[in-house]
Order: sequence, then C-alpha cells, then structure tokens
Amino acid sequence: MVNTTIKTTKSQEVFATAQNLMPGGVSSPVRAFKSVGGQPIVFDRVKGAYIWDVDGNKYIDYVGTWGPAICGHAHPEVIAALHEALEKGTSFGAPSVLENVLAEMVIDAVPSIEMVRFVNSGTEACMGVLRLMRAFTNRDKIIKFEGCYHGHADTFLVKAGSGVATLGLPDSPGVPKAATSTTLTAPFNDLEAVKALFEENRDEIAGVILEPVVGNAGFIAPDAGFLEGLRELTHEYGALLVFDEVMTGFRIAYGGAQEKFGVTPDLTTLGKVIGGGLPVGAYGGRRDIMSMVAPAGPVYQAGTLSGNPLAMTAGIKTLELLQKPGTYESLERITKKLADGLLQIARETGHAACGGQISAMFGLFFTSGPVHNYEDAKKSDTAKFGRFHRGMLERGVYLAPSQFEAGFTSFAHTEEDIEQTLAVARDVMSNL
Repeated sequence: MVNTTIKTTKSQEVFATAQNLMPGGVSSPVRAFKSVGGQPIVFDRVKGAYIWDVDGNKYIDYVGTWGPAICGHAHPEVIAALHEALEKGTSFGAPSVLENVLAEMVIDAVPSIEMVRFVNSGTEACMGVLRLMRAFTNRDKIIKFEGCYHGHADTFLVKAGSGVATLGLPDSPGVPKAATSTTLTAPFNDLEAVKALFEENRDEIAGVILEPVVGNAGFIAPDAGFLEGLRELTHEYGALLVFDEVMTGFRIAYGGAQEKFGVTPDLTTLGKVIGGGLPVGAYGGRRDIMSMVAPAGPVYQAGTLSGNPLAMTAGIKTLELLQKPGTYESLERITKKLADGLLQIARETGHAACGGQISAMFGLFFTSGPVHNYEDAKKSDTAKFGRFHRGMLERGVYLAPSQFEAGFTSFAHTEEDIEQTLAVARDVMSNL
C-alpha cells in the first residue's frame, strides 16, 4: 500500500472560512471539488512538478494551474526574468517593447496569426474574437460545439462543458435568451450536423469556433478529417473558422493544434502558456481581419492591463524555454507513459476506461468509450471518478477535480514522478 497518512486540517479550516467570504469559498467554480466530493486542498506554494498545501503535504501536480505551467511551476529562469521586470514597474498602461517581442514570437509560431491583440484572459480573448468575426462577415450567428468552453461570456454559455458541466448546470441563470439566440450548437466530431446548420442558416453564420482538441469536457481528440472538414465547410459558406487554442496553444505543439494537424483557421485565441503563469490572453489571425480592431478599425475592444509588462516577460521567457531542442519530444514521451499506464491499470483492475493524450495534454474517462463528443463523455461513471480522485489526492497526486477536465504535464515531470503516479493509481484502482 502507498502511504495514505496525508492530513489536511489546516486546508479544511481555511476553506471553511473562505465559504463565508467568497461564493462557494472559491474564485473559480471547479476549484470547490463539488463533483468529486470532499474539500479542496489549500495551496501554499508550487515548484517544478509539485505543490505543497498549507498542511505541508507534497503532491505531484497534473493540473499545472489549468495549463500554463508547461515548464513546471516557478521555473527559475521565468522567476529571474520577472524579478528584473518588477524593478521597472508592475503596470504601464502604455506601449512597451515587451509587447513587440512577444507578438513577434506568437506570429512566428502560430500559422494563422499575422497580427495579434493581447488581452488579460482566455474569456476576454474569445469575447474579442466573437465581436470581430461578426463585424468582418456582417453576420450574427455562430456555431460552437457541445462541451466546448470558450469562457463565461453570455453568448458562449450554451452547452459549455467545463465548470458548467461539472456543476450540472445546463447553462446559467442571468443569461438573457437574446444573448444566446444566435448561438448554434453541434456535437463535436459531427461534420454532417455542422453542414445541416449551415444549410438551415444560409448567409447568417459568421463562423465556427471550437477547441481543436477538447479539454473542457475531458480530453477529446478530433476524428481524422474533422478539422479539415470544418475548414472546407467554412470556406464553402463564406464563414470564418476560429480555433480556441487557449488550452492547446504552445502545449500540444509549439504552433498549437493548427501546426499539429496542419489545418489553418482564420482566427485564433490564446492564453495560459503565453503568460507563463501570469494572467494573459490574446487573439489574432489574418491581417485583413485583425485590421478591423480599434484603433486601426471600427471594432472596439480595450483593456487597462492588456500587454502587462510582467505577463509579457513571463510569456517571452516561457516560449524561449519551449524552443529548446527535444522539449516536445520529452513532453510526448512522459505524457504517453502516463496515459497508457493509467489505461492499462484500469483494464487490469477491471474498470471500463478510455482516454489518451497528445503531447502534454491527457485524459481518462471511466467509460468503455470511445468518447468522440460531450454526449459520449457524459456516459462516464462520475461517482467512480470522484472516488478515484480522492484516493489519488490522499496518496499525494493532484488531478483536476472533475471528470470533465483534461490533465496536463510539464517538462519538470520526471520518469520517477510518472512511475510513482502509476503505482498510486494501481493501488487506488484496486480498491475502488
């Protein structure tokens, strides 16, 4: 048996206090552990592939602040760059050279991006790109996919996966019907459903937005030909194709999913990795489309902290680290060992399971599968996942507290970390 002596007395006390101060005791819903049971641990510090809670317990971390920590937490080169940047000030609210540097790096890396606008979050990036795609096409309707999450803007809170799915909320109170009346939905990996929507709404659809690899309904990869088919359909019907690469950007390849699969969208949203652990987002794409954004054009979007010098600094250093030879090969090897190992252990211990990985992103469903879309994902045994999550946590492994979230590795994870994780998983699954 693996050590199960972790005590979380201080975490429980802190969280109990937090529930009187913040809704649900958290600043973002999934952190509350509603779908997996028990109480969340309260973090004290992070470093490399590990986290420590306020009780002093150490965990191997596969959440990585929900994706940004691809280099590992608090990478010394990122921290050193931030120390230097801090001496110059924490916010400018004005142009800086750092914005140019990171913009050039993003444009060089991501096939679709010829111009970029920095914002402060993935949600903000998706809001900006939504307004832009409508303005450019002079159409109002959009197509999104069931289980794909594009932030909490009203228009996107339709079959939105992620925290909405975790809490069992079909949408959200407070969202006017008018805000979602122009949002059309289709099952992920279903080209025929998308084509039918285009036929039913000819000359009305501004574009299609999707996570090219779903991470907010659990890990779901695109079927062969799906992304290519969307590219053809949007061309055929005069609509734009938007990849939400907030999660996949610089994670499953340096140029994101569009580099990995060889499909170039018209617009792209980014976040997480490009901020190196600080709040950041971005949207970009073809020059003719991006030239419509104010002040170059009439599509208004602004932000006081956009292009923040600290976020730009952390992003620049993170992307520099990712350019080192062998980085993505190492991420692929480590993550494949973890994902394959979890599936093998599930089979050997008698549990129906499926899942997979691409580069530094992975997932595990407690269902026989296969999982092609959100409806398939919802067939998972979420109660079993909750027990699995709690067992792993009690033995020092921190996984995303939801069946409907992808997991993340970093190049700070070692072979020993993976082996220890798999040993813990075998112990836990043998006793589910």
